[in-house]
Amino acid sequence: MTNIPHFNSRELKTALREEALCLGFIDLGVSRAEPLDRETEQLRAWLGSGMHGTMGWMERNSEKRADPRELVPGAKSVISVLENYFKSIPHPSQPNLGRISRYAWGDDYHLVMRDKMQTLLSWLHDQSGAEGRVFVDSAPVMDKAWAARSGLGWIGKHSNLINTSHGSWFFIGELIVDIELEPDEPVADMCGTCTLCLEACPTDAITEPYVVDSRRCISYLTIEHREDDIPSDLQAQMGNWIYGCDICQDVCPWNKFRQEATESRYNPRPGSLDTSLDDWAALTEEDFQRRFSNSPVKRTKWRGFTRNVGIARKNVGELGLTDIKSPSSVEESER
Repeated sequence: MTNIPHFNSRELKTALREEALCLGFIDLGVSRAEPLDRETEQLRAWLGSGMHGTMGWMERNSEKRADPRELVPGAKSVISVLENYFKSIPHPSQPNLGRISRYAWGDDYHLVMRDKMQTLLSWLHDQSGAEGRVFVDSAPVMDKAWAARSGLGWIGKHSNLINTSHGSWFFIGELIVDIELEPDEPVADMCGTCTLCLEACPTDAITEPYVVDSRRCISYLTIEHREDDIPSDLQAQMGNWIYGCDICQDVCPWNKFRQEATESRYNPRPGSLDTSLDDWAALTEEDFQRRFSNSPVKRTKWRGFTRNVGIARKNVGELGLTDIKSPSSVEESER
């Protein structure tokens, strides 16, 4: 193991967290780089039920997903960071406007976070000689599991990580490194008896607390599912969502603690919130590539995007939607 010239393990972690906050991250936690035995068994059971749908990539590299030392030989610590992306702008309620998930209003978080995390890793190397790798939702890493192990929150009934100080409007990234840092303790699950996320999901994708059937999830259907065979009963419940869905987070009471993101690159791009479905439908493939350059929306590809827009237009026209709001919103629950 590389000697630490400037700090002991506890001091180094404290300084590392301060550096992370200076870079704009909202929290940092540490866990030991060891196998995720319990979490891996849960994942295998979920995959065995077929709830991952067409996301075949989740079945690959299981050994790397289970043990971070397979990704970084000699790894001793997993450092998790949270990046806030919440912007206090309401989703449009007009049904003729396409709705895009908040996380995709601005620039691609993979690019934004990676730069900051590389800077953080360079700082850690300079202070301790640590070697490692940066991961931002781009490798077989169970980011929510590592964040939960490092005390940054608990995985809620909607399967998102929840933090008592920030809610759930954040991205998660990891540094897997070859030095030992003092690990943090996991926190208790504080969902309690609340079932608002289960009740609010229009497609009943949260089949039971902590279990999400991706095949019914609007986010999966509009992003990961690349075919045109979305069942008609699910299409009718997709409303005017054309990329992703925020309903289960919108209704979560813990998001009353949300804070405004300071990262300007997550600000909504022009047209993200106020473009009509008819205008989205007229978007050519060239227009799509240009408009969503360095945007998460590119993941759905032009064909998937136009399919989603078509479903939304059908819902607005045939179902006679007149106003679309997230049910039991956090704002309503606070009153």
